Amino acid sequence: MVKVLFVCMGNICRSPTAEGVLRVQAARAGLAGDLEIDSAGTHGYHVGAPPDVRAQKAAAKRGYNLSGLRARRVAKTDFLSYDLILAMDQDNLSLLREACPEEERHRLGLFLDYARNFAEQEVPDPYYGGPEGFERVLDLIEDASIGLIETLRQHR
Repeated sequence: MVKVLFVCMGNICRSPTAEGVLRVQAARAGLAGDLEIDSAGTHGYHVGAPPDVRAQKAAAKRGYNLSGLRARRVAKTDFLSYDLILAMDQDNLSLLREACPEEERHRLGLFLDYARNFAEQEVPDPYYGGPEGFERVLDLIEDASIGLIETLRQHR
């Protein structure tokens, strides 16, 4: 079992989208039972809240249901519990590095390192933009999810 945690700032846009997308992609790939997937935020602004309505709408159009997810903040225990802790951007990766015990930092990385068709290194925060930002986030996350699944298959 590989445990994957996605992290953004508030855990209402990017990281829950990544959680929802990877769950579906893993099921399609026959790996649902091999992965434990979760998401969290580096900040506690929205703890207990569902994903942003715009994120849910964009995801639903592509067949991903985010409605049951709830925001939470990264906990100290996450650094020991998860095999991969993948940040959506450099700022959140830096915050994770500060909070993570040095001997566990090998678990940290950027999610878009797994993207195959995009050169971006960061999933942009769509919170202050329009619907097109949420569509772009989904494009990036879908691609990186497929790349992550391929990587995990190679290391089985």
